[in-house]
Amino acid sequence: MIRLLIADDQPLVRMGLRVLAEAEEDIELVGEAGDGAEALRLARERRPDIILMDIRMPGTDGITALRAITADPQLAGVRVVMLTTFELDEYVFDALAAGASGFLVKDGDTAELLHALRVVASGESLLSPSVTRRVITKFAGGAHRSRPHPQIHTLTERETEVTGLVAEGLSNDEIARRLYLSPATVRTHVSRAMIKLHARDRAQLVVFAVQSGLTRRP
Repeated sequence: MIRLLIADDQPLVRMGLRVLAEAEEDIELVGEAGDGAEALRLARERRPDIILMDIRMPGTDGITALRAITADPQLAGVRVVMLTTFELDEYVFDALAAGASGFLVKDGDTAELLHALRVVASGESLLSPSVTRRVITKFAGGAHRSRPHPQIHTLTERETEVTGLVAEGLSNDEIARRLYLSPATVRTHVSRAMIKLHARDRAQLVVFAVQSGLTRRP
């Protein structure tokens, strides 16, 4: 059962997400919040598996709440998916850097949203190759790229190469074909890179790679 918390300042948005969640047998809605402060309080009280959180909310916004959640060791198992009105909201990169497991556009397809919840609940990140490429295009050449990860030097040459390709939006299968490796070997390199860089998931690995200059503009 996926325990879900919804955080959005718009009652109609919360109602729509509530109706959607309650129709699914494997999703349990454990709470609703109208701002980031309430989302943080409910997260600590009810320990959801996933929080669907609006980026922009009055008072305590979604990114501030996200940072508090990811900094709390007791909430290490909570995954946060950010909700945004635009696919490349200016705060998307900051949200991913703060530990978000991905993001969804509010007016997206309902089937896609439900699939996304299950993907994140399984431990994966919600950052598709196409979205990754757009994030890199927007941010790779800017100020976000000037903060190399302090452990980036611990990656082997192959791990560095694979991490760079992950950050350019390639899937494991695409990387395997590019480097003439098996998909299982690629998964191993990705997992080791995530461990060495202390990345919560693949989405945050992308951020670290961009900040460390491992990517080329698509």
